Parts: sequence; C-alpha cells; structure tokens
Amino acid sequence: MTNTPPSQGSGRPADPFTERTPRVVSASKFHRSAARRKAGRFLAEGANSVEAALTTGAAVELFCTEAALDRFSDLVATGCGVGVPVSVVTDRAIRGLSDTVSPTGIVAVCRTVTRSATDGSRTDEARSGENRTAENPAPRLVAVGQALAEPGNVGTLIRVADALGADAVWLTDGAVDPENPKAVRASAGSLFHLPVVRGIAEADLVERAHRSGLQVAVADAGGEVDIEHAEAVLGAPTAWVFGNEAHGVPRNLAAAADIRVRIPIRGRAESLNIVTAASICLHTSSRLQAGS
Repeated sequence: MTNTPPSQGSGRPADPFTERTPRVVSASKFHRSAARRKAGRFLAEGANSVEAALTTGAAVELFCTEAALDRFSDLVATGCGVGVPVSVVTDRAIRGLSDTVSPTGIVAVCRTVTRSATDGSRTDEARSGENRTAENPAPRLVAVGQALAEPGNVGTLIRVADALGADAVWLTDGAVDPENPKAVRASAGSLFHLPVVRGIAEADLVERAHRSGLQVAVADAGGEVDIEHAEAVLGAPTAWVFGNEAHGVPRNLAAAADIRVRIPIRGRAESLNIVTAASICLHTSSRLQAGS
C-alpha cells in the first residue's frame, strides 16, 4: 500500500519502503531498456525532470526519501494534488532507483512520452503549446540525432532543441533510448516539453523531412555553406542532422541532404562536439526564422 506523505495529513510514515518492497523492485527494473519497452514506463530523477513529469501528466508515481519530503515539499504537494501516489522509501531503496553517485532523493515513474517512427501516429507534429496554431501547423525547426550513442548527448540535444524553440527532436535507428535515465536527467525536463520521435530509418529521413515541409541541413566540417553567411537558406523550415559522435553523418546521408553547413573554427581545436555544434546551428536557424 502506498505510504501517505505528511501533505496528506497522516504524519510521517513509520515504515518506508525498502529495496525489497515489490513496488520498488518493479520500478528499479526500468533501468533496463527491455523493461521500459515492455511496461511503457521509465524513471525520471531530479527536481527539473520530476516537476516536468508532474506538470505534463506523465508521472504515475513518486518515490522519495524522508529527507526529500522536506527538500522537495512543493513537488510532493503537486504530486498529491494531481493524484499521483507518493511512496516514501529508504536511502538504500532510492539508490537502487537512481543511477547517480549522489541521488537527489526523489524519483518519478513515468509513462512513456516518446514515439516510435513506426507506431502509426502523427509523430511529425510540432509542440502542442503556443507555437502551434491552425494557421501554422507544420514544424519549422527539427533537431535530428543520427545514431547518437551517448545518453548524455541525446538528453542534452533535447534540452538545447527545447531551449532554442525547436518543434521536435528526431532520433534515427541506432540512437540510444531517450528514456534512458542518463538521457532523461541530461534533458533537465525538456524530454517532457516537445515531441521526440525515435527509430527513424536513415534511408527514410530526407523524404520524411520533405513530407513535413522541411529542408535537410547537415552539420559538416567540409560543407559548402558557411553558417555565418547562410541567411539566404537557413531562414526556411529546416531539419538539422547532427552525426554520430565517433563517425559523423554518413556520406550517403550528407549527399542526400539539401545543404551541408560548416562552422568556422578559428582556433586550434580539431572539431566541435555534437552538442556545441547543435547549439550553434539551431540558434542560427531560430534567429533567422524569427526574423523572417
């Protein structure tokens, strides 16, 4: 039975759930991708992610330590207010639910919020908030992660895309699961803010973008377009493709793109990491689109 937090009026629970409590055991399995896929659930840790999960209706349960009841009292109250069960757990139990060295003390179990490219739903749609109207239903800016293998990069790309006003994030086949706990934490809540589509076949990527009214731009050190002089092309609706950390965008995909864009490097660094490049590219498109 779910422990009742102080905000529900019954005082501190005498017996917090332990790492052996069935509910905790079941939730801890969501560290594994197979368990997440089977249950349609994942874990979100930390204040930003938990708050976003609660406010968007994705959270289905909260686990927190007794100390976290005070530290995150607002989040606990929000959870209780929207009918999300709050279960108090031991420090050892929260360590099993966390994938960090120093757990924050609060973890949300969430229903899946990402979509598969093959699920038959309208996954290309832009965010559903103020930027989507009947007059402007099509996405104008999409960030595409091509076979990204690092969860932190996937999560940070989602965060950057959200911050810079992108309408969606697409992930191609071979990308790490965006609901991996490390990716969720790196997104800092942004995973819950905009559509994330996973499992897009690279062979279908350009056509998919074109169907959505998007030109395809590839960040490429050898690109023919200098990003500092790209006003004529980057003000148009664009899907930006950012390549795998180790290998970059495959030659065939780069060749199929509408434009290949380079970022000048004036120092002695060999290259930019994917998130830095994505920040520059998405900011440029967002600025030019805002002015168009």
